[in-house]
Amino acid sequence: MRRVSANKQTVINSLKRWNEEVGAKIGWTPEKLRILTGSVGVLESTIESEVPVEDLAELSASWEKLGMIEAHKEWSKEIEPYVVSGTSHWQVFSVV
Repeated sequence: MRRVSANKQTVINSLKRWNEEVGAKIGWTPEKLRILTGSVGVLESTIESEVPVEDLAELSASWEKLGMIEAHKEWSKEIEPYVVSGTSHWQVFSVV
């Protein structure tokens, strides 16, 4: 069993709480969201959230709603000390 650093676990717990308190408000229910962490061939410190959407229109609508939720803004400030500046980014994949 791998040990997870205290900071990494803090971020994972914060993402889970974010999903319950914020993500669910935009349709990203806990059963849709998947949290992944680095294991083999990727930095161990990597933490990703994965959520399936139907299309880019749904994603755009979700992001628009997200920008209106005050709890998301507060969460972003709370988690800032754990994010290396310039490393966060979005990737959009299509299922074929």
